Amino acid sequence: MWKTLAIHFGRYPSQARVAKLMLEYGLRVKEGRIYCGEIELADVAVGKAASVDRRIVRSAVETIEAVPELKAVYSKLHPAALFNDVAPVMGWGTIEIIPDNAQSLGIVADVTTVVTSAGLAIRQVNVGDPDLTAEPRLYLITERPVPAELIPRLKACRGVKSILIH
Repeated sequence: MWKTLAIHFGRYPSQARVAKLMLEYGLRVKEGRIYCGEIELADVAVGKAASVDRRIVRSAVETIEAVPELKAVYSKLHPAALFNDVAPVMGWGTIEIIPDNAQSLGIVADVTTVVTSAGLAIRQVNVGDPDLTAEPRLYLITERPVPAELIPRLKACRGVKSILIH
């Protein structure tokens, strides 16, 4: 997805950095403003997170609103709560899958099949987008800690390079 959108920022790498950050965090553009859900964010705050001046943020928003393809995407983004770091506190399990190739088909299907066949309910699945993340990972948050006997079965799933259990 990012490769398709990045074309519109070709001559403006700083604007692209802002747009990529907004995509990663699900920040929406509406009527010239940036929102995280219904919370309006200041250009200064977004600029600080992207390591750019607030004027670059303003230019990125103007570019997004001027290009129909960008506006169609950025006007519909929503942030999502990720439970990866909260899982241990809640008594849940976390499986972190490092893929051989994040573009491979069937990784999520195989891993979720192994987990559910072991009687574990899945509370959340998070997958890093290969276009946005240098090292995309698959995270499964389970209703309870993951039993050690699942590790070999998870490792045998197609496309799985390594596994971390948290």
